Amino acid sequence: MPLTLPPSPLARKFVPDVFSYRRRRTREVLVGRVGVGGDNPIRLQSMTTTDTLDVEATFRQSVRMIEAGCELVRITAPTVEDARAIGRIKEKLVKAGFDQPIVADIHFSPNAASEAAEYCEKVRINPGNFVDTKRFAVKEYDDAAYAAELSRIEERFTPLVEKLKRLKRACRIGTNHGSLSDRIMNRYGDSPLGMVESALEFARIAEKNGYRELIFSMKASNPKVMIAAYRLLVARMNELGMDYPLHLGVTEAGDGEDGRIKSAIGIGSLLEDGLGDTIRVSLTEEPELEIPVCRTMVKPFDGRDPEPTRKEARSPQARAHCADFYAYARRKSDYFPVGPILLGGQQLVRAFLRVPDAMAAPELLAAYEAQLQKAQGADPEVVEFAVRDEASLARFKSMREALRAETSRLAFSARVEGPLSLALAAAESADAVCWATPVEDDYAAYLKALKEKGVVNQVEAEDAETARRYEAASRYKEVPTMTSLRGTDASELLREYRLLAAYGGASPILIRAPREAAAEEQVLRSATMIGGLLCDGVGDAVLIDADLPFARNVELLYNVLQGAGVRITKTEFVSCPSCGRTLFDLQTTTERIKSRTGHLKGVKIAIMGCIVNGPGEMADADFGYVGGAPDAINLYVGKECVRKGIPFAQADDALVALIKKHGKWVDPA
Repeated sequence: MPLTLPPSPLARKFVPDVFSYRRRRTREVLVGRVGVGGDNPIRLQSMTTTDTLDVEATFRQSVRMIEAGCELVRITAPTVEDARAIGRIKEKLVKAGFDQPIVADIHFSPNAASEAAEYCEKVRINPGNFVDTKRFAVKEYDDAAYAAELSRIEERFTPLVEKLKRLKRACRIGTNHGSLSDRIMNRYGDSPLGMVESALEFARIAEKNGYRELIFSMKASNPKVMIAAYRLLVARMNELGMDYPLHLGVTEAGDGEDGRIKSAIGIGSLLEDGLGDTIRVSLTEEPELEIPVCRTMVKPFDGRDPEPTRKEARSPQARAHCADFYAYARRKSDYFPVGPILLGGQQLVRAFLRVPDAMAAPELLAAYEAQLQKAQGADPEVVEFAVRDEASLARFKSMREALRAETSRLAFSARVEGPLSLALAAAESADAVCWATPVEDDYAAYLKALKEKGVVNQVEAEDAETARRYEAASRYKEVPTMTSLRGTDASELLREYRLLAAYGGASPILIRAPREAAAEEQVLRSATMIGGLLCDGVGDAVLIDADLPFARNVELLYNVLQGAGVRITKTEFVSCPSCGRTLFDLQTTTERIKSRTGHLKGVKIAIMGCIVNGPGEMADADFGYVGGAPDAINLYVGKECVRKGIPFAQADDALVALIKKHGKWVDPA
C-alpha cells in the first residue's frame, strides 16, 4: 500500500524556511561525466525535435544544441529501432569530439528503454505509461487489486533497474500531469499528490534493488500544479529519507513570450525555493533557442550563498498564516474602491500601469486603447504617475484633467517622492497616493488629509516590517490602505512579500517588480517574482517598475497575469515543444491556429504533436488538436475525442467548426 500523508499541509516542510534562500542539498547523480545535484551547478538541457530514425538530422540538431550550451541532450525513443538509432547518433557525436551525455526519452515501451540503456547515459521513463495505457477508465481498486498492480509494475520495471545498475546508467522518473495512470487517477485523483505517488511507486522498486541513481521530475502545463507537485515531492522525500536531485520543467509551455513567462513562473518559483538541479524550458521553437532562456533563468542562483534562517521561520504565527504551499488559495484581504474599480478581496488582480514621464494624454489613451483591444476588452486598471517636484505635480494634474472623461475605466495613482506638502497636493487629483518617502512625524497629518479627501493610501517600504508598521498606523486612522515593497533584488523582494503576507494585516498587496538590466531578464525575473507570488495566492495588484514603453508595460503585465492563471485577457494556448514523435510541423501549425483563433478571449486550445501526453495534459483545455497518425488529426473537447482521422489539410477548418458548434466562437473585430 502507498504511504499516506500527514493530515495537515502545515505538518510538511519542503524547505527549512520559506523566508530565506538555501539550495536543497541532494546526493550527486552522475550522468556520464556530468554530475547532477550535490555541489554541481544547475545543469541545462534540451531535447531534439527531429525524427530519431533520421540519424544525420538528429546529429546535426544535437550539435547545435551543444554549441548553444546544452549539457544533457535528450532524444526520444518510441521503439527499439529508435533506441538503436540513438546509438548511431552517439557514435557520430563522439567522432565529432562531443562527449555530452545522451538521455533517452521513453514512453510505453520497456523494451525500448532496455535497448536505449546500451547507448545512453540516462534513461527517462514516465511512470504513468511505462507499463500502462491511458484509457481514462473508471475503476475502483481495493487494496488487493492495488497491490496486484504494484506487483505487475515491479515485474516489468525491475529488469530495467538491474540493467541500469549494471551499466552505471542514471534514470529520471519523470511524472507528467497529463499521463497519470488510471490506477493513480482512481486512487489519488488528477492531483499533485497523484503525481508524487506515481513517481514514488517506481522509486521504491529501484531502492528495493539497491539502485539510487535517480532524478525526479513533476511536469505539468499549469504552473500552479507543477509548483505544488515539486514541493509536495520534496516534502515526501524528506519524510522518507530520500535526497534525490530534481529536474525542473513546465511541459507544453508554448512559444514566444508566453512560453517563457509560463516557464519562468514554474521553474523560477522553485529555484527561488532552493529546489532544482537541472532544468529544461519546453518551448515550441528550435531546441537550441531554449538554452539561452535556461541560462538567464539560472544566472541568479548558480554559486549563490545560502541566507541565514530568519527567526520568523520558527514562529508558530508564521506557520499558521503562511500560504498552503501545496494547494492554491488566494490570501484573504480587505477590498475597497480605487476610482472606478474594486481592489482586493476576491476581486480581479489589477494592473498598475507606470506612465513614462514624457508621455502626453492623447498618447497614453491611444496606447491604452490599443492594449484593451488586444486584450479583447480588459477591465479598468490603475495608471501610476511619478510626482517628484512641482513640475511633475503639474503634469500629473493636467493629465488627470485631460483624461477626466476616462474616469469610468481608469483610476489615477500618484507615487510621490518629496515633502508632505507635495503628497497632500497630489492627493487633490488622485484616487490613491503612495508617499514613497514618508516622515514619521508628518504621517498622521498625511493620513488625516487622505481620510478627509476619500483617497486610498498606498504604503510602500523597503521591507515587510516597515510596511506593516505604516499599514497599522493607517488602519488605526481608518484610511483604506494597500501595501507594497520596493527594492532592486527580485529574489529578496519575493521573500519580503511572503513575510508581509504572513504577518501583515488584511490590506491588499501590490506586487512591485523591480527594473532589470536586460529585456529578457525583465521578462523572466518579473514573471518569476510576480507569477510565483500569485501562484502562492499573494497579490491583489501588480506593477513592473521599469522604463518600458507604456503599451509594452501593459502587454507584459497581462502576459504574466495570464501565465499565472489569475487574469485571462486572450486565448490560452497549450502546445508541446515537439520531439521525434510529433506527427506534423508543430511550430508552423501552432502559428497558423493562433492566427485563426487568437481573438477568442478565455478559450483554451491545446495543440499536441502526438498522443503521449495529449489527452491528459490538455484535460482542462476547451479544445484539443492532436496528431493521431501521419497526416491525420484527432479533435478533442476536454478529455473526449470527438473526431478522429481528419486529413491534415482539413483539420484547421474542422477545429473552427467545433468551436462554433460549442458556442465559443466570435468573429474577430
